[in-house]
Amino acid sequence: MALAVVAVAMVLDLVDMTIINVAVPTLQAQLGASDAEVQWMVAGYSTIFALLLITGGRLGDIYGYKRTFLIGVAGFTLTSLFCGMAQTPGQLVAARLLQGGAAAIMLPQVMSLTQIMYAPHERMAALGLFGILGGLAAVLGPVIGGLLISANLFGLGWRPIFLVNLPIGILAIAYAIRVLPAGRSERRAKLDMIGTFLVMLLLFSLIFPLIQGRDYGWPAWGFLLMALAIPVGLLLMWHSQARMRRDGSPLIVPDLFHARAFSFGLATTLIFQIATGGLLFTLALALQRGLGFTPAEVGITHVPYAFGASFAIGMLSRKALPRYGPIIISWGALLMGAGLFLLVLLLNQEGLVTAQPWMLAPPLLAMGLGMGLVGGPLPPCTLSEVDVGYAGSASGLLKATQQLGAAIGAAAIGTLFFTIQPEADMDGANAVRAFSAAAGVIGLGLLTVGLVAFAIPRTLRIRGAPVAVEA
Repeated sequence: MALAVVAVAMVLDLVDMTIINVAVPTLQAQLGASDAEVQWMVAGYSTIFALLLITGGRLGDIYGYKRTFLIGVAGFTLTSLFCGMAQTPGQLVAARLLQGGAAAIMLPQVMSLTQIMYAPHERMAALGLFGILGGLAAVLGPVIGGLLISANLFGLGWRPIFLVNLPIGILAIAYAIRVLPAGRSERRAKLDMIGTFLVMLLLFSLIFPLIQGRDYGWPAWGFLLMALAIPVGLLLMWHSQARMRRDGSPLIVPDLFHARAFSFGLATTLIFQIATGGLLFTLALALQRGLGFTPAEVGITHVPYAFGASFAIGMLSRKALPRYGPIIISWGALLMGAGLFLLVLLLNQEGLVTAQPWMLAPPLLAMGLGMGLVGGPLPPCTLSEVDVGYAGSASGLLKATQQLGAAIGAAAIGTLFFTIQPEADMDGANAVRAFSAAAGVIGLGLLTVGLVAFAIPRTLRIRGAPVAVEA
């Protein structure tokens, strides 16, 4: 039961990250949201989550994992209510930012509590379950969102995609109080507030101009703000090294990057998440704006993608990784790119997909399988050379990178889509052209993923022993 409680919390976060993608046209029609505002609703959640994730893990170390988990779930449930009650786009953006912050407090405790509840030899089964649920939940968001919006429960329109979290969150809190164990880190963990501020400044300087720049006509200050990311990043590196020497508790541990697998794995993760974050955001837009799909039809269309991803993560990658090693990441990127290419070809055949929507299933299935072959092996490959003493920091940084990539993808690739087909443009052909352009960028990202993955060492540490993998 305790495992079920923490698994529910993980699924809530992953579903809420993508569930809003399919609701964008509805939010613009019913709430009057602009293109930039819906980008903030999508990217803002992931951005705040990435910013506060490592700090959220530290809070669990300091104040106890069960207590921090309960605070996070309560905050997530309450902010879901705020999202569902929002009356203006600005209110929904603010609620989504708060929801991302609550998720950043809630989610790190999932792994920490799993460490407490299970002996080392028992954790693999729990982590395997998390892998399957995580892959499925991340791509089921559009499916669930589409069905809820089309059902128009109680005449609430888009609001149930957030309000559905309320009963789930309340039950999770009730059971968590009863079944979760207490515990905290034996180390004297400290918060790195300066590091957190510098990371926030770094991400703000990148994401804000990407989302707002088009509305303001790409002013010079936007490019200056993006250029500011370079000195801020250098200052963050200096601070992290100084804090490491002083008390060993920087937000980002510099020693982690001495491991080649971690450095290249993190870079591969960032690029892959940018590509997939942009894909899920713009595909839902293209299907509704370009082909006239309803939210429910968009949800059903995502089912082959969801099935392929969960099958590849839960079955294929788990069996293939010990035998073939990181090379399967490159295979997955190639398969996903091939599926994307076929999808673009089909969408550009006027009237073909509208008359025979089932034709979208094969390319989406291929893309889902490719996504799973990349997303499943990347975390264990990235963490394979990390010293056990830095396991928590490395896992937190990896998760934060995943969320950062999703935010940048929605911001940058979403901006490209809206530049070609803004909200006021009702021409469906332009929506297809916009997705085709976005797909070109996504395809380049997947090609880069496949190439960078070759730099990940061809040895893995499985159960603590270095094992050479076959070519």
